[in-house]
Amino acid sequence: MTSRKKYLHIKQIFETYADAENAISMAKYMRNQFVFYGIPTPRRKACCRGFLKAEKKNVSIDWDFLDLCYADDHREFQYFACDYLAAFQKILTFEDISQIRRYVRQKQWWDTIDCLDRIIGGIGLEDPRVDGVMLEWSLDEDFWVRRVAIDHQLCRKERTNTALLEQIIVNNLGSGEFFINKAIGWSLRDYSKTNPAWVRDFLNRYGERMERLSVREAGKYV
Repeated sequence: MTSRKKYLHIKQIFETYADAENAISMAKYMRNQFVFYGIPTPRRKACCRGFLKAEKKNVSIDWDFLDLCYADDHREFQYFACDYLAAFQKILTFEDISQIRRYVRQKQWWDTIDCLDRIIGGIGLEDPRVDGVMLEWSLDEDFWVRRVAIDHQLCRKERTNTALLEQIIVNNLGSGEFFINKAIGWSLRDYSKTNPAWVRDFLNRYGERMERLSVREAGKYV
């Protein structure tokens, strides 16, 4: 099946499960920045499960297909692209990050960003070169790119690179951007479940330079 035929196949599935009333509420939740089919996440994942299972047998990523998905106006297609990448997580490599970055810079909002950061984080667990890329991203002019860098280590627990986490956060202290300060707080709060002493020490050293939102989120469990 060609990339375009795959795209049209998924589009047909989404049109079949479209819910106009739910689409309105989903768009409103995202501040009416995107058009929706109105398909809830559990249903979207269920109706595409068979396709993804079959696609994984190809043992390669169809980037042309994902580009078509990401270009579609309906938000479910960006969600599906994230689901696809997550399904192929085991074969994603350092060389794929440049392609994923293109998606980070398109149709930006927290919902897709918070999926793509985990995908990049998964690559980073297997390839230490990602650490340097994330340091670069932590200084990017695009705050969504910086948010990926801040949160890409979420849920790593004992495998968290604390020196990297600290430097990335320090690179973003003093930001007035809500989504950056929220990300800083989340990254610290998540790691505090594994190492509360480290997070307390971080807050003692940098708390005066942090926004209250970040401090409040970071200190939830410490």
